[in-house]
Amino acid sequence: MFGLAALGLLMTTEGAQAQSKKKGSAGAGYTTGIGLRGGGWSSGLTVKHFLSGKNNVAFEGLLTREYAARGGRLTLLLEKHLPVSDFKGLQFYYGAGAHVGSYRRYYYYYDGRYGHGRAKRYYTIYRVDEDPRIAAGADLILGLEYKMEDLPFVVGVDYKPFFEVFDGYTGFYNDAAISLRFAF
Repeated sequence: MFGLAALGLLMTTEGAQAQSKKKGSAGAGYTTGIGLRGGGWSSGLTVKHFLSGKNNVAFEGLLTREYAARGGRLTLLLEKHLPVSDFKGLQFYYGAGAHVGSYRRYYYYYDGRYGHGRAKRYYTIYRVDEDPRIAAGADLILGLEYKMEDLPFVVGVDYKPFFEVFDGYTGFYNDAAISLRFAF
């Protein structure tokens, strides 16, 4: 389903792509990039598209697989790109967005205490819940990316902390990743 959405996005940007080759794409060196993102918490597909105009704003969509949680997540980000002076093709970017996901593994523990008189026993029970859980949250992103001058590739590194709410619990996580996109 996401593949069809990405294909639709590509087809609608065909006219904008022809214009961007004439004018440049707001200093980024490309209009759209599709590739892979490998990170600490998640890895998957990344699609970045620069909005029209000279404001260096891009929309990025991530469809990722969660390693430990046995699930997936869809993240949508809006990013502002700033060129790094004295280094052609290098850009710093920052942004924010949101995500929604579904996970199948949920760890928790039960710490029980009991005792008779002076002898007290403590025990802890760890459980794994296999029911699917819906999660949603907010994301921030900071990164650097380099558009190769003679090749249609963009290499990027980013730090993406996110806050998440699932089944009444909240968490704050830190994620970092390396991305490689085919740019056109």
